Amino acid sequence: MAATETIPVNAVLPDPAPTEPAMLEALPGRKRDLVPGILILAFIALALPVVGSVPTWITLTIAALAMGMMLFIMASGLTLVFGLMDVMNLGHAAFVAVGAYTATLMVAPLKGLLESNQVAASLIAIVAIIAVAMAVTAALGWVYERLFVKPVYGDHLKQILITIGAMIIIEQLVLVLFGANQMLLPLPETVRGSFVVGDVAIERYRLVAVAIGLVVYIGLTLLLNRTRVGLLIRAGVENRSMVEALGYRVRGIFVAVFVGGSALAGLGGVMWGFYREQFTVAIGAEVLVQMLIIVIIGGLGSVTGCFAGGMLIALSTNYVSFVLPDLALVSNILVMMAVLLWRPQGLYPVNKH
Repeated sequence: MAATETIPVNAVLPDPAPTEPAMLEALPGRKRDLVPGILILAFIALALPVVGSVPTWITLTIAALAMGMMLFIMASGLTLVFGLMDVMNLGHAAFVAVGAYTATLMVAPLKGLLESNQVAASLIAIVAIIAVAMAVTAALGWVYERLFVKPVYGDHLKQILITIGAMIIIEQLVLVLFGANQMLLPLPETVRGSFVVGDVAIERYRLVAVAIGLVVYIGLTLLLNRTRVGLLIRAGVENRSMVEALGYRVRGIFVAVFVGGSALAGLGGVMWGFYREQFTVAIGAEVLVQMLIIVIIGGLGSVTGCFAGGMLIALSTNYVSFVLPDLALVSNILVMMAVLLWRPQGLYPVNKH
């Protein structure tokens, strides 16, 4: 008869194997970093007593949100190329200029819609102008990548020199085609003027800019995080050889990213051109420094960081310009220094989001 093994009374029995639901529940979820968003909201709230007037504060805040959306649209393509392709494309501003200049070509064909008092007509005109400008800058981006970027992959110094040279070439070609005179891009009639609520005046076009910016942000977020294309882009960044071993052409994916970033710059150029209404070929170069600051403080490759950075830069610019105009030129640099001292990798580093 086999001896039976006795278990001491004070023995600690092992825990039973966890069931599948328990194992799934124990897995940590993706943590959402709400701190930068809370700080931006706190910054808006703290600006109220400094500005001193509620209607002025509301006007400055809404104007800053619209400006931030336009800066975000222009910088979003730049952060994708920087963060996902490791390409320092300082010629990105040229695509903004090309987008704005392309929009001026559509004014005459769409004059009837632009001058119409019907909202639907104005929206059709704006969408048509945006579509044409994005198509032109996307095609230019493909040629640009083949001619200027492809030969210097992996060499940042050469990328800086060549892309700056390419920007100068494109700007000079634009001057040859359009001339050196200021270009006009009038706003559609239905988005001119302001809504007046009490003592607060809100420009209609700023609300349009906010709406388009939100659509772009949501679209990019869903594309990168919820689609197969976004998965391949992020996987190609993390482990290119593995993705290629699975049969995908990472090179083709990155070219698509570059073309998409160029199209977004064209969209930003249209929005910025409508905002300015009169501009020269330097319309993109004028905001290049701001775009670089937004990309840096947001975190290279982070769409959410680019969005937050655009809001922060626009808010600080508007508030400081109103309260201390002499510091307006250095306010963006001060904000960048403060953010990088707090988070050296940016507000939303792409390795965490």
